[in-house]
Amino acid sequence: QVQLVESGGGLVQAGGSLRLSCAASGRTFSSYTIAWTRQAPGKEREIVAAIASTGGKTYYVESVKGRFTITRDNAKNTVYLQMNSLQPDDTAVYYCAAKTGMGILWYMPEYAYWGRGTQVTVSS
Repeated sequence: QVQLVESGGGLVQAGGSLRLSCAASGRTFSSYTIAWTRQAPGKEREIVAAIASTGGKTYYVESVKGRFTITRDNAKNTVYLQMNSLQPDDTAVYYCAAKTGMGILWYMPEYAYWGRGTQVTVSS
């Protein structure tokens, strides 16, 4: 089992940047695929980016390609989401999630472990 804690959210102006961190407990962190998801008010939760256990494979939703970068440091049990050129539509609560194995990176039902989220607000 893995426990996840997000940090790094906040208020930023449009065009700005934030880096989110997802810190995980457990000695087998390197075996988990990790995703960043987000949920805006009145909208369904969506997977924004995901990274396989070794970091060799990533996924990005179309709306963030070229702006967001997901990376992981298995030695620190941490996954990062670098978010650049932020827009008001990026405003949401961002959650990290984990699953064992790789499977389909963008398939949310496979993610069994969730953090409590961190708020990102982008002002226009």
